[in-house]
Amino acid sequence: MGSLIVPRIDRTIAALIDHTLLRPDASREDVVQVCREALLYHFASVCVNPYWVPVAAKELAGSAVKVCTVVGFPLGATGTPVKCAETELAIRNGAREVDMVMNVGALRSGDFDAARLDIQAVVELAHRSGAIVKVILETALLDDEQKSIACRLSKAAGADYVKTSTGFGRGGATVHDVALMRKVVGPDMGVKASGGIRSLSELKDMVAAGASRIGASASVKIIEETAA
Repeated sequence: MGSLIVPRIDRTIAALIDHTLLRPDASREDVVQVCREALLYHFASVCVNPYWVPVAAKELAGSAVKVCTVVGFPLGATGTPVKCAETELAIRNGAREVDMVMNVGALRSGDFDAARLDIQAVVELAHRSGAIVKVILETALLDDEQKSIACRLSKAAGADYVKTSTGFGRGGATVHDVALMRKVVGPDMGVKASGGIRSLSELKDMVAAGASRIGASASVKIIEETAA
C-alpha cells in the first residue's frame, strides 16, 4: 500500500470527533474503511455496532483511536441486564467507550429511579474495566424539563458524558439542546452532540454551545473542510 498524503487538517477538531458508522447495512469492508479513515485523520474514536467491535479493535490496535460502540440501541427499551450483557461483551471484544441509550420510556413515565439505576448499572460495569459511558438522551423525544432531569440522572449515575441523539430518531443535535445539557451538567462532565452534524460550521456551533465531543458519519467531509 503506497503512502498517503494527508491534508493539513486541524487535529484539534479531529480529536473531538467520534467517526460513526451505525448503518444496519454496513459491511466488514465499510467498517475497515472508517477505521482507516480514523487512523489517517486522528479521530477520537470509531463508533460501530456491537457486532463489528472485534473488527474495529483489530484495525485500531496500537493506535490512540478508541473503539466505541452502542448499547440498548436505538430505543433504550431493553432491560438493564441485557444492557449490562451487551456492555460486558463489547468491552471484552475491545470497546473502550460505550454509548448507551437511556430508558426514555421510564424517564417520560416519571420512573426516575429506574432510569438512573439502568444507567448506573452500565456505568459501574464499564468503569471497572476502564471504559467510559456516554448516555444518549434522544432529546427529540423530550421537553426541556425532561432533558434537564435526564442530565441530572446521568450525572448522579456517574456517567462520563450525556449525548443528544441516536441519529435514528425524529431529530438530531441542536444548539439549544447542547447548551441546555452543558448548563445542567456543568463544566466537568462531557457533552456529546450527535445526529445531523454534517459541516464544519455546524460542528463549531455545537462546540461553542458546550459540546466536548461530536458524533458524525460525515467526519471526513468535516475535517477536510479544515484544510480549505
